[in-house]
Amino acid sequence: MSIPVKSTPLVCAGHTRPVPSLHFSPLLAPPSPLSPGGTAQNPDYLLISSCKDGKPQLRDWLGDWCGTFLGHKGAVWSARLSNDGATAVTGSADFSAKVWDSHSGACLTTLPHHHIVRTVDLSSDATRVLSGGAEKKLRLWDLTKAPKDGSEWTTAEQDGGVAEFRMEDGKAHEGSIKSACFDEKRDSVISMGEDKVVRWWDLHTRQATHSINFSSPITSMEKSHDGELLAITSGHDVTFVSLESRLPYLTHTLDYAPSTASLHPIHRETFVTGSVKDEWVRVHDAESGEEKEVGKGHHGPVHCISYSPDGEAYASGSEDGTIRLWQTVPKNYGLWRYNQG
Repeated sequence: MSIPVKSTPLVCAGHTRPVPSLHFSPLLAPPSPLSPGGTAQNPDYLLISSCKDGKPQLRDWLGDWCGTFLGHKGAVWSARLSNDGATAVTGSADFSAKVWDSHSGACLTTLPHHHIVRTVDLSSDATRVLSGGAEKKLRLWDLTKAPKDGSEWTTAEQDGGVAEFRMEDGKAHEGSIKSACFDEKRDSVISMGEDKVVRWWDLHTRQATHSINFSSPITSMEKSHDGELLAITSGHDVTFVSLESRLPYLTHTLDYAPSTASLHPIHRETFVTGSVKDEWVRVHDAESGEEKEVGKGHHGPVHCISYSPDGEAYASGSEDGTIRLWQTVPKNYGLWRYNQG
């Protein structure tokens, strides 16, 4: 039986078109009164959102707007933050990825492509960028070789600072690459494409080492905050994959087709989903798959969802152009007010 969410979500307005991806930074430790948005009692982390309006935005842990990254000339499909929150990377339909200083908003460098960039990721030390998209190529960019004036990489600079992960046919996937991430603990990179395949690559040799094939199109892939698992949605299934064994350890078949899923980062007892078939977000029991809560508030399909690094909230992005922040345990702080009725 569904239980209604007991708090009203915070609406983060500002975008003017659909929001295809969200990413929380890790907890920015140590929290202190000197850190922006954080105190000794409260967490401190950042949230970046991509948007088809071409203007990715940065917010603090309470959802308050911090800034907008200006420079893309097309829809932004993907946005990621570095572990310290100081650097951001975005991938766009303008055939480029951009690296940003998240404090000043300045563009540090532009990474040129030959087609739409659907996914980007930053290494833990923010010296390397992964990018992939409609070219069906997965690239690794060495930012230590980037131009120092914030300009676009030249062909000569790319020759020395860009490598590719590829199969024998020269492509990483048979369809567009929709998601990719680093797994540095195991010296790997993981990619997901429209060809219904999740593929592992050796970070040093750039050769494919493992893959999982799905019977239905894969709609999302999220790496957990602790870097130990993947949450993958495909058809009506949510599948959790161990990054240590590279094998699925739990799959739930739902009565709707999820577009996105995220597992609670602390206790792993719940996962949250969105769907493009309706406007709701749902909380499920991670062991049984039982639906526990339904959150209603969006006015369009839900494209992305993710837990915050402390597990106290999760964010959802929608076709309606808004981000909504939902509490996992309703309580009063900031603009949130618990409705005891």
